[in-house]
Amino acid sequence: MLTLLKNANLYAPEPLGLCHLLIADRRIAAISAAQETPPVEGTAVEVIDLGGRRVIPGLVDPLVHITGGGGEGGFGTRTAELTHGDALASGVTTLVAALGTDALTRNPANLIGKARELTAAGLSVYAYTGSYQLPPVTLTGSVASDILYIPEFIGVGEVAISDHRGSQPTAQELTRLASEARTAGLLAGKAGVVFIHTGDAPSHLEPLREVARSSAIPLSQFYPTHINRTAALFEDGLRFAREGGRIDFTTSTTDELLAGGEVAASEAVARARHARVDLARVSLSSDANASLPQFDAERRFVGLEPGRLASLFEVLGECVTHHDIPLEQALPCAATNAAEALKLPHKGRLAAGADADLLVLANGGWAIDEVWALGRRVYRRD
Repeated sequence: MLTLLKNANLYAPEPLGLCHLLIADRRIAAISAAQETPPVEGTAVEVIDLGGRRVIPGLVDPLVHITGGGGEGGFGTRTAELTHGDALASGVTTLVAALGTDALTRNPANLIGKARELTAAGLSVYAYTGSYQLPPVTLTGSVASDILYIPEFIGVGEVAISDHRGSQPTAQELTRLASEARTAGLLAGKAGVVFIHTGDAPSHLEPLREVARSSAIPLSQFYPTHINRTAALFEDGLRFAREGGRIDFTTSTTDELLAGGEVAASEAVARARHARVDLARVSLSSDANASLPQFDAERRFVGLEPGRLASLFEVLGECVTHHDIPLEQALPCAATNAAEALKLPHKGRLAAGADADLLVLANGGWAIDEVWALGRRVYRRD
């Protein structure tokens, strides 16, 4: 099946102006300027005129709790699984699933089963083996064999550091884990990253620096998230990025968390840009369907709200409309940069040979008119 999308105002993420996109099956076959003859037309081609609407890559979310999360306040506070309806409408066409705090009532088998459910709905779903705690819970018996043999597993995470809910891993434990994931990634042709949940303890990202100082493991093997959790962690994260690491800001938040000192994700991107941090080292993730718990000064649970997948698209819009960041500069933070960190070169950009994942934006305001995933339109706004 061939589909020709005509007259798309294309951001790939770089602005290409008015273009035609030819989709062949699951991938982009060709892109041509609108003033040129379309790559192909005919009775065997479905032609759709987008009328100059903006088209951007489908978003890439490196942290989604597809099987739900939480439970820090007891079984009554468990958050729900991600539904494919919510996922398809969110603008996120590629997501990476994680367990998080709860690796007891949820496990890697649940995670892979849910990932395949969402894949059947049309999305591209990858996953991390393990969870907050060490030693990691796995499907096959080891992190290495999970990454090597299970197609969805591209790394391990989210491993908790600087957080009272983690297992307080030593530098030696983190080094061994990173080495195992790195080697398995090399053998499997995958990223083999260690995705890091960063808490609000004063140690911040120092455990990762200690690994880099005392071993041959580079900072780039780690991919820490929640860097906008506090003002102090945010500043340490900017330093981490300048040192050669990658950092990830969480787009789901609550009024309570913001009042407690969390930096709003769009503001974090704007401040990083103003501080001349290379935005290629910055990404955004939703932490969707995780619990966003609040604790008092003595670490006692006081309440929670669930993360939202749609927050990734919303925060991208805030970067553009509230902070005047050009779309082509903000867009990589929600698509290209995570794809590069996770070694998914066919994701997060629009180019010949890339997967045909794209969003058609509304002419007025910041809204999604259509979502295309792997060459199929999976959502259209009423």
